[in-house]
Amino acid sequence: MADHQEASVTLPSDPASVSAARKYVANVLTEWGLPGDAEVADTIRLIVSELATNAVQHTRGQSPTFTVDVELNRDEQLRIGVTDSHPRYPKRLPAAVQQDNGRGMVIIRWLTAECGGRLSVCPTEEGGKTVWIALPWTAPIKHRHRDPAH
Repeated sequence: MADHQEASVTLPSDPASVSAARKYVANVLTEWGLPGDAEVADTIRLIVSELATNAVQHTRGQSPTFTVDVELNRDEQLRIGVTDSHPRYPKRLPAAVQQDNGRGMVIIRWLTAECGGRLSVCPTEEGGKTVWIALPWTAPIKHRHRDPAH
């Protein structure tokens, strides 16, 4: 595999785009060798769903699109970022706050940490932000079968 691979998709900030983002990332990771039935694949799909949902719901219509970037560095680290053009950073709600939503970042942080990864938020030059997760790449190395005659 190459030292660095990347893929990207920009989607409208619409609830229907959440499943499109999840499917896009799942397809990219399958192409890169992560089995779709791997436990970490389910975790990544959930993280992408939460990130995309945040980009749609919490930008309050101020970000017409969001972008999902997927990067694989040296077969060691997977990075997934979701960028929107809203300047407000995600906020963690106190546990005492009784709401049915607003727990996405808690879920993302927990799942990312459980996989041995980390989460970061970076500003964009355009005034928005990218929420990144970085995870160890755990896909098994694909070995080529050798011809015993050689």
